[in-house]
Amino acid sequence: MASTIPARAEANDAVIEVRNAARHYGAVRAVDGVDLSVGRGELFGLIGHNGAGKSTLFKMMLGLIPATSGEIRIDGAAVTGRDFRAVRRRIGYLPENVVLYDNLTGLETLAFFAKLKGVAAAECAPALERVGLAHAAGRRVREYSKGMRQRLGFAQALLGRPQILFLDEPTTGLDPEAIREFYAVLRGLKAEGVTMILTSHILAEIQERVDRLAIMAAGKVQAAGTVQALREAMDLPLWFRVKLAREDFEPVRAVLGGLPVTAVEAREDHVAVQCRRESKMVVLEALAALDGRVLDLHVDEPSLEDVFFGFSD
Repeated sequence: MASTIPARAEANDAVIEVRNAARHYGAVRAVDGVDLSVGRGELFGLIGHNGAGKSTLFKMMLGLIPATSGEIRIDGAAVTGRDFRAVRRRIGYLPENVVLYDNLTGLETLAFFAKLKGVAAAECAPALERVGLAHAAGRRVREYSKGMRQRLGFAQALLGRPQILFLDEPTTGLDPEAIREFYAVLRGLKAEGVTMILTSHILAEIQERVDRLAIMAAGKVQAAGTVQALREAMDLPLWFRVKLAREDFEPVRAVLGGLPVTAVEAREDHVAVQCRRESKMVVLEALAALDGRVLDLHVDEPSLEDVFFGFSD
């Protein structure tokens, strides 16, 4: 099911522009006619099953894999053009699988990447500080946990103060506290005007954190927009959790049964009511008129996971 929601930011403010881009490997269409844009200062999510084409599209946008057809521009420069070399200096990239030298320390690792990027060595220690690795700067990478290696990979992506960041599964191996700290760094970068595009398999993690996202399946963008816009496009039902005294369950169920609801279920400590989005206010007004019988009320919107499976199945 394809969405009518535009996958584009405003043309005059788009930093990443992908137009009908495709990448074929023989009969396999890894990326198949993708249109996408990401605006300046936007935090954009790209989600999809394994094999949906996310990582291939990332590498195409970075100029690491040539497109079979179509056009990709980053900050106005075609990735196949002469001007892209200058743009590349303003890009940071964290690949899905970070490969590091075990015998180097964390600081030596960043010094190595700084030389490759032509960045001053003075940036290395602050980058480690920003990702929470200052305490491990002198430890060899072989002693790092998986999460620490991931943070070190993120630190190298931040060298050179990039204005565009590509982050492929950036929270792999991070514990909940480290994930929270990672997104705190992204908020700071966003405030500085940095444009970021990331992929993630952990949908609940990005649901409230990205500005917009695109859902990929079979090499195509199936839908793009804000999480709320995608919910509305799917027209998925809402659930109300209505907390009541036990003696009020049946009277309230009787009232709700006469409303435009699609399900009413008595559960352990509440009544669950399902309705379509257009019936939301009618149901709320009926619940508000129940003379104090309602002790508490929660409205559960469809999760990003619900939306994702709706568009990708």
